[in-house]
Amino acid sequence: MKPSAEFLEQYRALTGGVGFAELPGRTIIEVNGSDRVSFLQSFTTNDVKKLAPGRGCEVFVTSTQGKTLGHVLMFSEPNQLVLETSAGQAEALIAHFNRYVITEDVQFVDRTKNLREFLIAGEKSAELLASQGVERPSGVLEHASATIAGCSVIVRRVEYAGPHSFFIQTAAKDAATVAESLVGAGAVHCDAASVESARIEAGFPLFGLDITDDNLPQEVGRDAQAISFTKGCYLGQETVARIDALGHVNRLLVRLKIDSDQVPASGDSLLAGEQQVGHITSAAWSPRFCAPLAFGYVRRNLAKAGTKLATAAGLCEVI
Repeated sequence: MKPSAEFLEQYRALTGGVGFAELPGRTIIEVNGSDRVSFLQSFTTNDVKKLAPGRGCEVFVTSTQGKTLGHVLMFSEPNQLVLETSAGQAEALIAHFNRYVITEDVQFVDRTKNLREFLIAGEKSAELLASQGVERPSGVLEHASATIAGCSVIVRRVEYAGPHSFFIQTAAKDAATVAESLVGAGAVHCDAASVESARIEAGFPLFGLDITDDNLPQEVGRDAQAISFTKGCYLGQETVARIDALGHVNRLLVRLKIDSDQVPASGDSLLAGEQQVGHITSAAWSPRFCAPLAFGYVRRNLAKAGTKLATAAGLCEVI
């Protein structure tokens, strides 16, 4: 089905103007205690010890077998670390970490219900934030405290919906005031469908949708962003290091342009001839390609750009 005029207006705002969207239920975990950095250094794939306050990094949380238990944005604040990820992940992540706490001074607090997170995205996002008296963080995953409409917020530079994306975090009691101020300043209110389109075009995968506990970190294709191959030991490192040094994964997460007006469903099979060689994880209509665009896993030998495959929705091509 071709997109509506409303969808296209929202998409244009999220990419070329300023789009605003709620991100309901995004998981937010505060990590406190004097051992917070050394503890998370031992249970995530990136080099947490290098984070200075105001900086952030992308990490995988891995099991003893090296499988992905989480894909997290980690932010360093003066007295705590903040873990931010897909909705519904707090209970599982906190239970996983607490299994390994013995005498360490580290506490995990689920703040998801107390906080709200908004997305501001588009080429004019920095200009709109400046109109609110907010100096935008310049580097990816840099963040800073600010005030919008008299309410305390934290502004985080991300790449969720493209290079001009920011998460705005505020207390639940202030959410309506902050949202009203941003929309009143000119941000176009966007719904989930247009945000999903911009996210997939930007190439940002979501845990629970594009990444699950069945995946190895290197299958996701975020090595440069989320894995340090020089840090010390951590849970699951042996598998990650062995793949890097001696072998390769058998499948990879890729994006696929679908030659159809029909957007494929999550879980749809990807076929080479009559043989199933992968599956779709998420998909949306892409105005950039004038066609559906999808994330999906395919066999490693078929992950090269230009490879032709098929879905129930139509023929597709790895991009």
